[in-house]
Amino acid sequence: MAGTVNKVILIGHLGDEIKMHYFEGGNAIGRFPIATNESYTNKQTGEKVTTTDWHNIVVKNKLAEICEKYLTKGDKVYCEGKLKNKQWEQEGVKRYATEVHVTEMTFLSTKKSLEKPATQMSPENQTTTPATKKTVSPEINDDLPF
Repeated sequence: MAGTVNKVILIGHLGDEIKMHYFEGGNAIGRFPIATNESYTNKQTGEKVTTTDWHNIVVKNKLAEICEKYLTKGDKVYCEGKLKNKQWEQEGVKRYATEVHVTEMTFLSTKKSLEKPATQMSPENQTTTPATKKTVSPEINDDLPF
């Protein structure tokens, strides 16, 4: 393979509200952290262990404005983008950060969609928790002709 690839795919929960910065000319940048979790069972103790990794997300322009409008802390999102490393000096100490510059995003669940009754949610936004499932009792469907 002659080329290189810089691609990141993350599914996680927002750890904070989106912090927006607007620039002259109408450009905008939004920044927020997302958390991804990994669970495993410790073979020696049998205890379930969950580790959380935090990722710095950067969205630009129209995507940033959409995120600001619809996302809040705790929402679950699918992010696709590329890694960018930045370096700066603060009080004589070199600092480093890795960011995920997102180019595509899908909102998997939002607090706003969970507040709606289950019958009004679209299948894409509906979660599969027992509280949001809608069940129909057989007595209601007794008048069906078949």
